[in-house]
Amino acid sequence: MNNSITAVIFAKNEGKKIVDSIKNAAILTDQIILVDMGSTDDTATIARKNKVTVYSFPNSKYVELARYFGIKKSSTDWVFIVDADERITDELSKEIKSSIHHSPATYYKVPRKNIFGRKKWLSHGGWWPDFQTRLINKRCFIDWPKRIHSTPAIKGECGYLKSPLEHYFHGDIKNMVDKTIIFEDIESDLLYKAGRDVSTVTFFRKYFAELFRRLVLKVGFMDGTIGIIELMYQAFSKTITYLMLYEKKL
Repeated sequence: MNNSITAVIFAKNEGKKIVDSIKNAAILTDQIILVDMGSTDDTATIARKNKVTVYSFPNSKYVELARYFGIKKSSTDWVFIVDADERITDELSKEIKSSIHHSPATYYKVPRKNIFGRKKWLSHGGWWPDFQTRLINKRCFIDWPKRIHSTPAIKGECGYLKSPLEHYFHGDIKNMVDKTIIFEDIESDLLYKAGRDVSTVTFFRKYFAELFRRLVLKVGFMDGTIGIIELMYQAFSKTITYLMLYEKKL
C-alpha cells in the first residue's frame, strides 16, 4: 500500500455514501481523512467506525470553503482530493502512484466522467473531459480561494492524467433544484457585490446562450434524453442566477 499520499474526502450529510467512498479511496492509499462540513447525519460517526480520521469544518454551503483546511490536515507529501460522490478507478489509482514518483509535475488535473444518476455518462454538452485539479504536492500548495468554483494556487508545473475520476452527480431533479437555490444565490451575491448590471433582456440572453452552447456547439443532444434534461437544467440554473441578481438590486 502507498503511504506517500493522503486521500482527503470532503462530505456533508453523506451517511449513505461514505462507506463506499472510504472503501474506494483505500484502493489508492491507506492514508485517508474525512473533512466533515457540518453534517447533521451520521457521516462522521460512520467514518470513525471505519477507522478514518475525521476533521470537522464549520457548516459549509459549498466545498471550496473547506479545501485549504483539508489539504493542510494531511501529513504526506501528496494529497488526492475526492468528494463523497466521486470514485477512483483502478486505472486512475495506478496512474496516480506512477505519476507522483516519475513525473516533474507538482500538481495534476484529472479528467472527470460526470455520470447522471449513476445511469448515463454525459460525454457531450461540454461535460467531458471536465478537468479538475485533484492531485497536489502539498509542499507546492499555496492556497485555495474561498470563492465558489475557485481553483487552487500551486507553485510549479501542471500535469494531466489520462484515467478519469468518476462523478455520480444529480441523482434526481429535486436534488438538482435544491442545489441550484443554494449555489446560484451565492453566485448572484458575487455578481451583486461586483456591481453587475441585469435587465429583462439578460434573462433571455443567458438562458438561450447557455442552451445553444451546450445543445448545439457542444452537441449535447448526442447524450439523448438525459443529456438534454441536464443541459436544459444548466440553462435554467444560469438564468436563476440573474433572476436572483435582479431581485437583489430592486
